[in-house]
Amino acid sequence: MTESRGQGSYNRPTGAGARGHEVGATPTGGEMETEQQEFSFWQDRSRVFLQPIAAPSILGLFGLATATLMVGAWMARWYGNALSPVILFPFVLTAGGLAQFLAGMWSYRARDGLATAVHGIWGAFWLAFGFMFMLVAAGTFPIILAPRIGVANTPFALWLIALCLITALCAMAATAENMGLTVMLVLLAVACGFAAAGFVSGASWPVIVAGWLFVASAAAALYIAGAMMMEGSFGRTMMPLGKYSAAANIPGRRITRPLEYKYGQPGVKIGQ
Repeated sequence: MTESRGQGSYNRPTGAGARGHEVGATPTGGEMETEQQEFSFWQDRSRVFLQPIAAPSILGLFGLATATLMVGAWMARWYGNALSPVILFPFVLTAGGLAQFLAGMWSYRARDGLATAVHGIWGAFWLAFGFMFMLVAAGTFPIILAPRIGVANTPFALWLIALCLITALCAMAATAENMGLTVMLVLLAVACGFAAAGFVSGASWPVIVAGWLFVASAAAALYIAGAMMMEGSFGRTMMPLGKYSAAANIPGRRITRPLEYKYGQPGVKIGQ
């Protein structure tokens, strides 16, 4: 779920030889000759058009955090009653469901299988959750069948069991990315496990524990999405994500630069 995958380019570490490529640096005679050689290198090769996109996980994680925070706080009994999801469903349906599901589909273009799985399955879950309570609000779905804390609901527990298993697999895959993402997915998987146990047994305490874990995972998702957004805006690490390279966790450090003609693709502008 890294941003570089969505840019359609490969990366190489910066070093002493890359210092002359910083914006605003005055080129020397040798650097100008190197620049001309680099220009010729790219000009003489076959033209390949790449269509870079921003990191879809920024939107996906913000959507996940929004829905998980609101519903998790309700499950933890910080507020509300059995009918609170009827009020929450519009934002859960759009932010946690639609926005996140779209982020999952855009992750295909970024060639990020992990982001596709996480945002795709969680976006589908929040779409279904929101749609169910929309039907409850419309009076076309029996409210007695809707999930309620302290009431056994095995069919709804099956939703959470499937989510638990898939999220646990995603957490295993995330160990190849960074510790921040891994922790978030582990919290989500464990929360789903507790929630499933609560809705199978009809006990309240597992659902309440799940609510606290969902809120913790929402906080982790907010941090990760913010870190990715800051890195994309500043072009440097601003908020460490627990990557395995120690240098990648130093705020203000730029670890890689795109392996491309330094002025980028003709006609392509980053930002709005």
